[in-house]
Amino acid sequence: MFQAGDRYCRNCGYDSAARLGTSVGAGTTADVSSRKRGVAALLCFFLGVFGAHRFYAGRIGTGLLWLFTFGLLTFGMLFDLILIVAGEFRDAEGRKILVW
Repeated sequence: MFQAGDRYCRNCGYDSAARLGTSVGAGTTADVSSRKRGVAALLCFFLGVFGAHRFYAGRIGTGLLWLFTFGLLTFGMLFDLILIVAGEFRDAEGRKILVW
């Protein structure tokens, strides 16, 4: 559901700028990851202390860090869960994971 001036759909996270091929900001094109936010959220909630959501996003180095530090003593896992739900979590290529 888009409203005037919205770039992302409030329901599904669809990027209208990517569909239209328009530029966003100072000459950059909008990049949205093909990975699903719902999958990342579930992995983070159930297996986040082992870094499963980071492995899913392709962030192998920090996934290993989460694995060996128990999700940075669960604080890092909780922070990541908030980022995922807010739509600010990024994959290894720096693209936001937005689509549920």
